Amino acid sequence: MSAMSEPGLRAPQSRTRGTATAIEFEPALTAEEQALLPSDDDVRHYAEHGWYLSKKVFTDDEVDALAAAAQRYYDGERDRRLPVRPPKLAYWEPSSGPVQRHNDYVHHEHDGLGAILRKPLVGAVAARLAQADEIRVFQSTLIYKPPISGEPSNIVPWHFDKHYWASSSSEKMLTAFIPFHDCGEEMGTITMVDGSHRWKEIGADDTVVRHFADRDRSQLEEMLAENAAYNGAEIRKIPMVIPKGHVSFHHCRTYHGSGPNVSGRPRQAISLHLQDGDNAWREYPLSDGTLAAYNHDVLVRRTHEGRPDYADPDYCPVIWRHRAQQGG
Repeated sequence: MSAMSEPGLRAPQSRTRGTATAIEFEPALTAEEQALLPSDDDVRHYAEHGWYLSKKVFTDDEVDALAAAAQRYYDGERDRRLPVRPPKLAYWEPSSGPVQRHNDYVHHEHDGLGAILRKPLVGAVAARLAQADEIRVFQSTLIYKPPISGEPSNIVPWHFDKHYWASSSSEKMLTAFIPFHDCGEEMGTITMVDGSHRWKEIGADDTVVRHFADRDRSQLEEMLAENAAYNGAEIRKIPMVIPKGHVSFHHCRTYHGSGPNVSGRPRQAISLHLQDGDNAWREYPLSDGTLAAYNHDVLVRRTHEGRPDYADPDYCPVIWRHRAQQGG
């Protein structure tokens, strides 16, 4: 058994801390859960291709509970609210209409969603892929892609997440895409550009820190093509066909996007963005003299140096820590 596949810490209990939920850990993954971790070959595949489709890490009951909690969230149920509204917050409300819905910080605002998203097995899978000893939540976004033909918001253009995380020091961050149902091409599933996380980037400027919703789609298509050409790489698009309970993981520099939902049913999912234990806020100057920022910066506690603390357990709870770090 490799070091990263040894039992770690799980979180069956929680306690109130401030206005949110902090997690207490106890060991460890069950034998059945350990069998669901990525193999050495899977880890090598992720390193080469920038994506990984997991085994069935959520039971049907857990996925159904996520879907039910999401509906309660849309109906207005909250266990707490953000104390301030960050400047780039994605937060669909009914007044926004039948567009693609994005709602950030659902793991913080809704305990029913948060408890399932903090499943230690998800963190253990991420830790194996990222080769990290600790995994914390970075962000969670509840997504609803309506089955409306021609709805422009349903098309997610090519982008990679690290552009939006310029204030994060880590290059190991990754995202778990968790659908609430079988998710295939007809639903506009998440689609990866194979191996693009290994490309050397050219032509980037400060505009890349802006969310894809605020960017011109053709410009993003051009950026993808130019970077592929510079790297002598073929643009190979891999739609993730994800059975219920399985999870698609991708590296923070893997180009990805999604197409229209033509299935006749809503596509519902959560993008669970994850950070390794070494990630921290960093100073990242922009050309106008300001610093790159993330929504956390107005929410999380400060370090002794006065910097935003991306390890604040109220917003960035640990969901996996290797036992060796606990003296086990």
